[in-house]
Amino acid sequence: MTVRDKQPTDVAIILGTRPEIIKLAPLIRECENRDLNFILIHTGQHYSESLDSVFFEQLDLPEPDYNLEIGSDSHGEQTGRMIQGIERILLESTPDVVLVQGDTNSVLAGAIASSKLPIELGHIEAGLRSFDDEMPEEVNRVLTDHAADYLFAPTEDSAQLLRNEGLPDDCIYVTGNTVVDAVEEHSQLALHRSDVLTEFELAENPFALVTAHRAENVDNQHRFQQLLSGIESVAEEFNLSVLYPIHPRARSRLDEFDIEIPDVIELVEPLDYLDFLLLEQSASIILTDSGGVQEEACILQTPCVTLRDNTERPETLDVGSNLLAGVDPNEILTCAREMIDSEHNWDNPFGDGTASEQILNISCGKTRKSAE
Repeated sequence: MTVRDKQPTDVAIILGTRPEIIKLAPLIRECENRDLNFILIHTGQHYSESLDSVFFEQLDLPEPDYNLEIGSDSHGEQTGRMIQGIERILLESTPDVVLVQGDTNSVLAGAIASSKLPIELGHIEAGLRSFDDEMPEEVNRVLTDHAADYLFAPTEDSAQLLRNEGLPDDCIYVTGNTVVDAVEEHSQLALHRSDVLTEFELAENPFALVTAHRAENVDNQHRFQQLLSGIESVAEEFNLSVLYPIHPRARSRLDEFDIEIPDVIELVEPLDYLDFLLLEQSASIILTDSGGVQEEACILQTPCVTLRDNTERPETLDVGSNLLAGVDPNEILTCAREMIDSEHNWDNPFGDGTASEQILNISCGKTRKSAE
């Protein structure tokens, strides 16, 4: 463990997965710009050099002050070890506020640990709901919202869902989503730094980008096979190449189930953020079960089909950037037809790219420089 600053800590930022690193990157930079004393606590929830650690270097972020290196485990074991490690760090560093983002076990652990201490908790991306209590992420986000002192909702719809659950209005702030800040900061960088289109011979060829990693899809052999069959149909009808950067969990299940990958789908190792962002910008269509990718596709004006039965990002459905298909092959093809043929000029519902500034204004007050 390394500790960047021994002065009293203003903010502790807890993260543990690749999407959290991406969405919190603008907030970390804003902390640096304001000369705040902050610490980064990396739980190592999905610890893998290829999946997340390299992101700190690529995005010019400071190394975490603490890395618990928890790794994958059962939900209870993983969350319990995180709570223990985070509590010890918070007792040592005594920050004024803890900030967590999203719906992972790292978020829940950070919420539980900080709620037991005289430390305020801010939940970034509060109020998202899939209304599917079988999703671990749904349980995590609901419990965290009800423990938080600051609820940073990305949209007014999310804020209203919080009010509907009886949460006090004076704790709810509609800030937009930090994903907009991240995409705006990094999309031009991706154009200049990434050669992923050349590497995979996609610069002149239309292609579909696929991500599928959720347990409800890849841990179920029949659903995984259906999902792949639907993607194959889309590729054949629209004469698309298909690139599928595969998560280790999904790769393991392919081997375990002995599933044969259709010839039109090219499996590649997980990509770094700038490469993936450029693929999102350039794809003819994205087929995904990721919540964050639904948001990024919407912001980038790339049509999206979600390979799930529900979504906690209904705003993407409302503006017409996304359709829910589940994993039925016929439905995937039908949704892909509609999205590819649609006009790609929807409004971005996730804010104006100032979410990080607003979150720190609310949770930390004025900057030290402006206070002086």
